[in-house]
Amino acid sequence: MSSNADTFGRYVGILAETLDDHSTSPTRLAARLYTSRFHLDRIVSSVGGEPPATLRRRLLLERAAYRLITSERRILDVGVEAGYASHEAFTRAFARLFGMAPRDFRCHPGDFKIPSNNGVHFQPPGGLRLPGRGGFTAMDLLTRMIDHHIWLTGEFIDRATRLTDEQLDEPIEYGLDDDPDVMTLRRLLSRLVGQMGMWNAVLANREYDWSVEEHESVLSLRSRLTVDGPRFAENVRAAIQHGELDDTFVDACGERAEVFTYGGMIAHVLTFAAHRRTLVALSLDKHGVTDLGWGDPMRWVG
Repeated sequence: MSSNADTFGRYVGILAETLDDHSTSPTRLAARLYTSRFHLDRIVSSVGGEPPATLRRRLLLERAAYRLITSERRILDVGVEAGYASHEAFTRAFARLFGMAPRDFRCHPGDFKIPSNNGVHFQPPGGLRLPGRGGFTAMDLLTRMIDHHIWLTGEFIDRATRLTDEQLDEPIEYGLDDDPDVMTLRRLLSRLVGQMGMWNAVLANREYDWSVEEHESVLSLRSRLTVDGPRFAENVRAAIQHGELDDTFVDACGERAEVFTYGGMIAHVLTFAAHRRTLVALSLDKHGVTDLGWGDPMRWVG
């Protein structure tokens, strides 16, 4: 991605933050990007195909159109939110881009997005949408979700060092069917790591040592994750690269042999891990550890 395109992307991000600040000057926006207004105007016009003021006005009118068809707010109030001081001024600007007055659009709604070559549009309920950079595949998404899971598990383990043994061993409700009868934060963390270790063992046709999860220390959790996290990620990447997601493998380590697909195994890990991660986040929050929040993967995979 070119430097100008990067600047344009950052500008759209700032625009989303300041869309309702009608007093923000173009010069101030340019300063936030450490450039001059002249240079920013040139970049936005070149990359986005429309000057900054035109882009901002279009986005405000797209949001206004969305408000008209999804709320019962007065047309004047919608216009004022879009930066227009009078009903007449809002109506003229709206009709120029939508081909009809706001009142008619409310009665006969259409697409609230105004055609644009740059693909930047208002995104309900209150954001802006910047088109993707291309080249991001479904397989990229899958591997990033795995990477996020491993990273977040490591961050949870790191936060667990701040808690006492009593807090780590406090009973937690709402476990899963294959969890112990008495679930604790310590056991949750052991299962998050152990789930990857277990499947690594299955794929290597060796038995998994379940005893390691019995009252496991935080040090042991860190050590196991360092080995089993990257190994599991590599197993996933290998399955994707070799086109093996629908291939089967045999788990002969249990009481009876079972057959799974690689894709099913990955889906199982991510689904069950998501539940356990939620319980971990709630438990940490209860004990005042809140800096990770829910560990939302939205930014990680974007």
